[in-house]
Amino acid sequence: MNPPEPPLPALKSVLREELRQRLRELAPHERDEASLRIRERCHELPEWKAARVVALYHPRADEPDLWPLAERAWSEGQGVVLPSFEPATSAYRWSRVGGPGDLVPGRFGILEPGPHCQPVDAVSLDLVLVPGLGFSTDGGRLGRGRGFYDRLLESVGGRVFGVAFDFQLLPRIPREDHDVGLDGVITPSGCRYAPPGAPLTHGH
Repeated sequence: MNPPEPPLPALKSVLREELRQRLRELAPHERDEASLRIRERCHELPEWKAARVVALYHPRADEPDLWPLAERAWSEGQGVVLPSFEPATSAYRWSRVGGPGDLVPGRFGILEPGPHCQPVDAVSLDLVLVPGLGFSTDGGRLGRGRGFYDRLLESVGGRVFGVAFDFQLLPRIPREDHDVGLDGVITPSGCRYAPPGAPLTHGH
């Protein structure tokens, strides 16, 4: 008899630590080069060209740097929103930013929209680009374990894509009921759309 598989949270914990180690080993110049290619792939998306409002993030040191896309979006007349922490609910919400001057240090030391920035309903977002520790080709995403993005993505009205370095794209991600599926994943090598029938639980 085969031993039972560990529970999903335990499997995800092990996978998180493996991916964190890979990210720690990524040299700064490798991150910069990969981030440039990822930004090019994002800007080539038909979904980017059609979007009126795009949701981005201000990167951690170990995440793909998409921030120059914000400048590009502003220059092209698109609205830009980022996650911002709401102390009253101990959760994140989407808020519109009009320029770098709207950003303040957030709860985890990451720049985010200041309290004066206008909240934006997730259903109005046309395109959302999200980071994570790992992604799978069927739209799975492995976050950092706090569930903030799963709650942010639940009612997004547009398309949601993960952004990642190539080694973060895996054949399979352990998925629990609360994990939100994505429409695809963008890496330096290209954009991979989730196949038809993949479990997408945000606003589609």
